Amino acid sequence: MPQVSMTELVDAAKQGDRLISFPTDTVPALAANPHRADLIFAAKQRPETKPLILMGACAADLWPYVQGTEAELAAWQTIAQRYWPGALTLVLPASDRIPTAMNPLNPTSIGIRVPNRAIAQAVLAQTGPLATTSVNQTGAPPLLTLAEINAEFPGVLTLSSAEIEEIERSRTTPQSPTGVPSTVAQWSQGTWHILRQGAVVLENTPVDREP
Repeated sequence: MPQVSMTELVDAAKQGDRLISFPTDTVPALAANPHRADLIFAAKQRPETKPLILMGACAADLWPYVQGTEAELAAWQTIAQRYWPGALTLVLPASDRIPTAMNPLNPTSIGIRVPNRAIAQAVLAQTGPLATTSVNQTGAPPLLTLAEINAEFPGVLTLSSAEIEEIERSRTTPQSPTGVPSTVAQWSQGTWHILRQGAVVLENTPVDREP
């Protein structure tokens, strides 16, 4: 699929009938309107046992999608203030705003993240929070370049390199992608449990050794 402008990319995401991709601080994201998260599962042949991540431009955009006590929200906001924007996904109790399609087998839980990348934040600021995951077939390594994404997922809309570079230049301290997925930490019984160890290391946190 030919690369498109920011306007075309944002419009496609809002309409919900197309998948899009954009760079983040970790690996490129494959994204869709949360109500059409099924498009991601189909494109990647992804099992429903692996839920998607809701990515937003800022923390304020994401808090309405989770629910907890005042004490829990304070704890979540504390860790978000420390690590966001950044490579940390927080798995929290989902509010009724989360479409079942995001996590078909357990819609009461949702992973949320704010990426530390100017281009990702620029896209998400216009689309609103999106359902996201890495760009790859399930079980294969994440695709890291526009050329790879366009070749393997020709139906996915991407931005032109020139447009990405122009937006990135507006940031005084550009963040290069690490190529390492985000750390995934789940809140359970008042503490964080690591479901996937990635770029961020949380101190004094129990680790659940899951794949």
